[in-house]
Amino acid sequence: MVPITGILNRIMIHELGLLPTLVAALIVIPYLLSPAQVWIGQYSDHHPLFGYRRTPYIAAGILLCAGGAALTPWAALLMDSNFWFGLLAAVLVFLAWGVGFNIAVVSYLSLASDLSAEHQRSSTIAVMWFMMITSVIITAILTGRALDEYSHDKLIRVFMICAGVSLLLGTLGLVGLEPRNATVTIGERHSAKEAIGAVIANPHARFFFVYLMLMLASILGQDVLLEPFGAAAFGMSVRETTQLTAIWGGSTLVALLLQGMVLSRFMSKKSGAMLGGAIAALGLFLIGVSGLFHYQPLFVPAIALLGFGTGIATTTNLALMLDMTTPEKVGLFIGAWGVADSAARGMGNLLAGGVRDIVARLIDSATGGYVMVFFLESLILCIALVMLRRIDVSAFRNDQVSMTQLIAVIGDA
Repeated sequence: MVPITGILNRIMIHELGLLPTLVAALIVIPYLLSPAQVWIGQYSDHHPLFGYRRTPYIAAGILLCAGGAALTPWAALLMDSNFWFGLLAAVLVFLAWGVGFNIAVVSYLSLASDLSAEHQRSSTIAVMWFMMITSVIITAILTGRALDEYSHDKLIRVFMICAGVSLLLGTLGLVGLEPRNATVTIGERHSAKEAIGAVIANPHARFFFVYLMLMLASILGQDVLLEPFGAAAFGMSVRETTQLTAIWGGSTLVALLLQGMVLSRFMSKKSGAMLGGAIAALGLFLIGVSGLFHYQPLFVPAIALLGFGTGIATTTNLALMLDMTTPEKVGLFIGAWGVADSAARGMGNLLAGGVRDIVARLIDSATGGYVMVFFLESLILCIALVMLRRIDVSAFRNDQVSMTQLIAVIGDA
């Protein structure tokens, strides 16, 4: 993920001059394909290969993901010389990356669930998040240094090395991880349509779903634009813009640790979500201000603020999300929150790219287009925080209990 959303997005938009909307559309392919995770998970449940229920699917996903990602810079550079042929190649390799991403993710999460007892799953998720953010930081630092003096050949070489390292780590991680011919309890899976139906049936869940989409779209919608913005507004090099991912990741990691070890003892989940969202909104606003006044010293601290707020908001909203479920419908609601996450990421990136292109064309200023996106995302996040004040977990659960009792009475009649 890091070379594509931390390097290639900048190269495609700033160096190659491609429209951010087009770049966003390619990068969000994994999120557009995410509803297929339900079917993939169900298929792996019932179709083990060579005695393994998850390992073959994880391996296939990693191969597709790494292979597709390795070819993305080649396709991007081809678009510069032969746009339509390059666009076709780009769609195919980004599609391979997206399909592999979804196969690997759902299979790996299913394996984590298989191997962890219910009381261990929160710790399992914490370790996975910690390792993910750590790998983001390390990858951003190393790839940034490798591209200190940028060239097309170096870009392709960096992507090839990243793909090779991914395959190596994936292989080492999979060996001996899943017991062969293991007997596991297969939980009930539901389609995305069923999950959304469960949310629509409860007004509190429906309100939380909209809040979650607005919050995630505003915080994560900058993924495609942050590095090209640094290049356009401040003339930052490829190495410097790649380091922005490390700064964001480092701040997020500090916030995750602080929230888990300190803040959670003194603040409720809702208060923590409010704090994290407010810090992230301030970070987005200050990023816009730095571009508006061309003041680079404000840019990096603003990114650190965004990362810090994202870390707190992520952990607290994940906890709130788990609270907004009921034992008898946990699969349905978790599925719905997963749909909200994927849809928000996709919509946020596409909206950001579209707004940037439209505003930049209207005012004839690329930097002005980026600034408008960050201000708009900050505003949307503030609207989400206003909605958060009205979210009531206890009212959600009371409604679910009342609905269950009503169904029971109808059944007895």
